[in-house]
Amino acid sequence: MLEKDAKIYVAGHNGLVGSAIWNNLLKRGYTNLIGRSHRELDLLDSVAVREFFDREHPDAVVLAAAHVGGIMANLQYRADFIMQNLQIQQNVIGESFRHGVKKLLFLGSTCIYPREAPQPMKEDCLLTSPLEYTNEPYAIAKIAGLKMCESLNIQYGTNYIAVMPTNLYGPNDNFHLENSHVLPAMIRKIYLAKCLNEGDWDAVRKDIGLRPVSVPAAAVGKSGAEGAESYSCKGMKVQEGRFIVDGSSSEADILAVLAHYGIRPESVTLWGTGKPMREFLWSEEMADASVHVLLNVDFKDTYDASAKNADGITEIRNCHINVGTGKELSIRETAEKIVREIGFTGSLLWDSSKPDGTLRKLTDVTKLHRLGWHHKIEIDEGIRLLYQWYLKGICINHKD
Repeated sequence: MLEKDAKIYVAGHNGLVGSAIWNNLLKRGYTNLIGRSHRELDLLDSVAVREFFDREHPDAVVLAAAHVGGIMANLQYRADFIMQNLQIQQNVIGESFRHGVKKLLFLGSTCIYPREAPQPMKEDCLLTSPLEYTNEPYAIAKIAGLKMCESLNIQYGTNYIAVMPTNLYGPNDNFHLENSHVLPAMIRKIYLAKCLNEGDWDAVRKDIGLRPVSVPAAAVGKSGAEGAESYSCKGMKVQEGRFIVDGSSSEADILAVLAHYGIRPESVTLWGTGKPMREFLWSEEMADASVHVLLNVDFKDTYDASAKNADGITEIRNCHINVGTGKELSIRETAEKIVREIGFTGSLLWDSSKPDGTLRKLTDVTKLHRLGWHHKIEIDEGIRLLYQWYLKGICINHKD
């Protein structure tokens, strides 16, 4: 158990999970927290990370920082996902070890499991068959991170724990139309379609004024799977080969760019068939589970020391911990719940030419339950809470 005055470094403290972990620690009375923004500390810079640890000497570290994104981003930027995540992990975990950090919590992802893993996925199905292609580089990086923690523990007696969260959503989520995860992306798309459907241009402009939307320049004037698009381009900003619309752009350009992402007054088109099953966990509950593990679970609690192989050797592996609800529903069902919550009266369409990703990703949370933590927030309540948070953010940032 960490003392209340322990110095805890939360890497990624401004992100979805990191910010929730930070707040959870504060609520539990841990106030000696350290956080650095990307501008203050680039975790890809090994020299900067080493100098940071030299100055601060944290007692515990939570590695919640990562280069993340949805299917589209994982497909387009495969090298970035494996190289940047490996580098972040090597720098933070490596310096933690070199500086004698007592406790470290590494956050991974359930995409580490094989595409055809038996459902629900137990921790010991890791590395038993091929990974899902779309996020293979990211998954390999996360597997390397958990194995780094596991190996340091075995060889050097450290106390580094890896947790593998299921699909997360919650406050401070990323609502980028191209790079966000599925649930926040659907909320924003369906919300914008509702605003267009109702002719509420003030709401549309507030939304994209807060989060401008862009399209690749190569898409201008071309026809996509969602239909022909035309852009006047006169009011658009251009940055790094992309046309950008914000709250000041013309209605025609806003409509065209949103249509590129399947958002129209009469309908919303989402990727895939909607058939894949997904498990969703509220990010603040992930934070609570993470802090529970950080404070109450040691490496020795994560594996069965009595298990031996045919040669009589104790094999210590798969010591990571799944964090989830143990419940699933389809992407289509999730989208329909969001449609009802937001009140969109248009059509929900599916583009089956786009990839579905892994068909099922349900976690077995038996180990987590054995270690003393259970979830409380179900998906309907979570969607309502996230939509309310999203609307509040638009209002706060756009006061008339």
